[in-house]
Amino acid sequence: MPGIPLLVFLAIVILYLLNCIKILREYERGVIFRLGRALPEPKGPGIIFVFRPFDQIVRVSLRQEVMEVPPQDVITKDNVTIKVNAVITMRVMDPAKAVIEVSNYVYQTSQFAQTTLRSVLGEVELDGLLSHRDVLNQRIQTIIDLRTEPWGVKVVSVEVKQVDLPESMLRAMAKQAEAEREKRSKIINAEGEFAAAQRLVEAANQLATQPYTLQLKYLQTLIDIGVEKNTTIVFPLPMELLSLLSKALPAAPAATPPEQK
Repeated sequence: MPGIPLLVFLAIVILYLLNCIKILREYERGVIFRLGRALPEPKGPGIIFVFRPFDQIVRVSLRQEVMEVPPQDVITKDNVTIKVNAVITMRVMDPAKAVIEVSNYVYQTSQFAQTTLRSVLGEVELDGLLSHRDVLNQRIQTIIDLRTEPWGVKVVSVEVKQVDLPESMLRAMAKQAEAEREKRSKIINAEGEFAAAQRLVEAANQLATQPYTLQLKYLQTLIDIGVEKNTTIVFPLPMELLSLLSKALPAAPAATPPEQK
C-alpha cells in the first residue's frame, strides 16, 4: 500500500522531534554547539530543541557551588609551618565562557585557590593570620576572582576553614596565655591594694576630725568579739591614757655607785 511508507516516514520524523526535545531546569543553561560552532546565547530554562547529530548540548548549572581546598603546607612570615584549608563558594555567571574558555572550570579554580592560599598566607605572621582572618579572606577572594572572571565564573566568598598548628607552637601559645592571665591578675590585685590604701587614708582623715569615733570603733570591736563567744577578751586601751600615765608617774631614781673606802 502506498500510504505505509508515508506513515513510516511520519513516525520517524515524530520520534526524531520528540528525541530533540530537552527540558532544562530553572538553574540550568544549555550551551549549544551547532556543527562545532557555539551559538551566541545559551538556551534555557524550559523546553529547547537539540537537533542531533548537528547539535551538541553542554549543560551548565548556575547554582552556587562549594568547593573545599585541600590542606596546604604554609610557612608564615615568622617561619612557622602550619596546615591550612579553606572553603570557596562560586557560581557561573556566563555559561558560554565557562564551557569554551576552560576545559574544567572547577578544577582550574581549585588549583588557583591552592596557589593563592599559600602565597597570601606566607606573607603574614601567625598572629596576623589568627586575628585578621576576615581581611585575609577578602584578599584571597579578590585575587581568585580576578583570575576566574575571564571564564565567566564569580568567586562569591573564601573562608579559611581550619589552621593546624604544631604541638610545640600550641604549648608555647598556652604558656603565653597563662603568663598574660597572671599579668592581668597581678595588675588587678595591685589596683585593688591601691584603692584600699586610698580608702584607708580617707578613713584615717575622717577619724582624725572626730576623736570620739575611735572610741565607738573600739566598742564595736568588743561587740564583735563577744558574738563569737570567745573566752579571752581583748580590751583596747587608748594611747592617750598611756601617755597620761607616763606623765603622772615619777621618774625612777638613778642608781648611785657604791662609795669607795
